Amino acid sequence: MPPGPWLCLALLLAARAQSSWNPRPSRAQPRRPSDPGSARHARSYHHLEGDIRWRRLYSSTHFFLHIGPSGRVEGTRQPHCPNSIVEIRSVRVGVVAIKAVYTGFYLAMNRRGKLYGTREYSPNCKFMERIEENGYNTYASLRWRHEGRQMFLALDGRGAPRQGGRTRRQHLSTHFLPILVS
Repeated sequence: MPPGPWLCLALLLAARAQSSWNPRPSRAQPRRPSDPGSARHARSYHHLEGDIRWRRLYSSTHFFLHIGPSGRVEGTRQPHCPNSIVEIRSVRVGVVAIKAVYTGFYLAMNRRGKLYGTREYSPNCKFMERIEENGYNTYASLRWRHEGRQMFLALDGRGAPRQGGRTRRQHLSTHFLPILVS
């Protein structure tokens, strides 16, 4: 007669108790890198660095980000305006540079939170890109803060850029959808 399932389970548990095999080491035991399979590898996101995307940044205030031939930053309602096509280049993980494709201006923010276009790439041109819970992206200046708070790219209800010190991550004016250029 074959052994019952409880007997098999009891024999298996007794065999494991006698062996030194432990499927889950306790947190009190330090892991040694010399043990095979115990070294923990840090995640690598180097494949994201240098990534280039052509998009139109559509604000939740119903404007496309537009960097004009003079470097002026504003919003436009024209969906096919060539000056609203931007190149979003990954500088490092989570940090991007935004450049208007046709005018050649980089989006930048100065110490006071004013948005402007510049021909030369500088630390003012780096923005932290974050995907929010609602699916929109926010772009905060990597270099500048206002009273310890991040300053965000934002277009108000008239399409004018908002002062960075008056923006918050929760404001709808800071939320952008990167729309694929077709």
